[in-house]
Amino acid sequence: MATSIGVVAVFLNISGLSVALPTIARELGADATQANWILLSYLLVTTALILVFGRLADIIGRHRLYLAGLALFTLATGLCALSVSPQMLIVARILQGMGAAACVTNNTALLTDTFPAADLGRALGWNVTIAATAQVAGPVVGGAATALLGWRGLFLVCAPIGLLALVMSLLFIPRPDRTRRRRERFDLAGAALSTLALTATVLALTTTAEADPRLVRVCGIAAVALLVVFVVVQRRREHPLIDVGLFRLPTIAVALTAVIANAVATNAVVVLVSLYGQAGGLTPVRAGVMVAPVALGTVVAAALTAALTTRYSPRILTATGMAASLIGLVGLAATMTDDANSLWAVTPFLFVIGAGNGLFMTPSTNALMLAAPTARRGIANGLRSTSQNLGTLVSSALALALGTAGLSESARRAAIDGTLGAIGPVDLAHFVANLRTATAVFAAVAALGIALCWFLPARRPNLDAVADGAIADDSVDRASGERAHNIR
Repeated sequence: MATSIGVVAVFLNISGLSVALPTIARELGADATQANWILLSYLLVTTALILVFGRLADIIGRHRLYLAGLALFTLATGLCALSVSPQMLIVARILQGMGAAACVTNNTALLTDTFPAADLGRALGWNVTIAATAQVAGPVVGGAATALLGWRGLFLVCAPIGLLALVMSLLFIPRPDRTRRRRERFDLAGAALSTLALTATVLALTTTAEADPRLVRVCGIAAVALLVVFVVVQRRREHPLIDVGLFRLPTIAVALTAVIANAVATNAVVVLVSLYGQAGGLTPVRAGVMVAPVALGTVVAAALTAALTTRYSPRILTATGMAASLIGLVGLAATMTDDANSLWAVTPFLFVIGAGNGLFMTPSTNALMLAAPTARRGIANGLRSTSQNLGTLVSSALALALGTAGLSESARRAAIDGTLGAIGPVDLAHFVANLRTATAVFAAVAALGIALCWFLPARRPNLDAVADGAIADDSVDRASGERAHNIR
């Protein structure tokens, strides 16, 4: 329950901001680039720091780092509410991202440490369900808070929830057995290289709509070069930031790739449809209600999947989830029009997309965490969270870049702040056509995700065998031993 309240605070903030973004842009006078960074700066920092915090969690303890992250997230949420300029809000969002990185890195790992393998699927399923419930409430709460209190109302709602989560976590999350903690050095060079590589990757992705393409090329080349150096350094470290042996476990490698594909395909739908609805004349409250079926579908599917994980294999459940998302995305692209009278026709397909996401998340996470050794669950979950956030970032960047492609600067700004419908029907029709193109791209990624899911385990895990992480530990120890032998 304590970790679930923290999840509620994080996800209310994320999904609610998507609806409040046009109002924020108008009231703070943010241009299109600043508005993009109000949304994306949080994801950039979270993505760049998750691996670092995942490794730190394995060394200094997940419990301690989770509490510190939750405290920082709550404080930064209060600073967001006090922001008086786009620049100040972006800085506060960066601090929020730092705190959220520590929270999301440790949330699933704490559950995996606490619950036995036989009950882990249900625990993760209910955690996903609660997160999805927060996503359902997020757009509605964000829209209502914006209408009643202005855009600051969203952060004023989230801050007390974060404070409650912090108190509950202090009281009820079991403290770890310190005698079992491994004495390993923190890989500072690896942390710096991974942070720089991910930041360069994010910058390359989020500047695709900017006027100067040279910055994109420079960031892309830097990202590739830093990644190569990072891999070389990791193979030579006695205690690397990422244990290369983890990637020699097929389930982990495939699950992480599938997580990225699922996030790219589904996670920007709320942003995309919220902009679509408000460009068509909807208020923030009505736009929040319009996108709520995405998270509602996730709630329903995640609740069912919590029980289905004990009966069906990860392959079947994840592939079915991705197939549902594909169907929903195709339907969404087909029903988007610039006719204000048909805006609500997209809602059934939003529910299907959310259901596909909910069906995918629990079995993929369960398979990944059970494949990881106990002493590497922090970094394994860090890799999962990084993959999830990187996919979300790619998804959001694509939605914003493709959605505003070919529009004038004034039309781009109007598309972001929700006033495009008042400018003229030509720009609105262009914008809606762009959103259909973005949705079609996401559908193609979902089709690729189905193929990836087919390489996940075809049978339910032997819960007795993996209850103490013995199988995964042995596999990783052999892989790590081979790496050490090759270095010598």
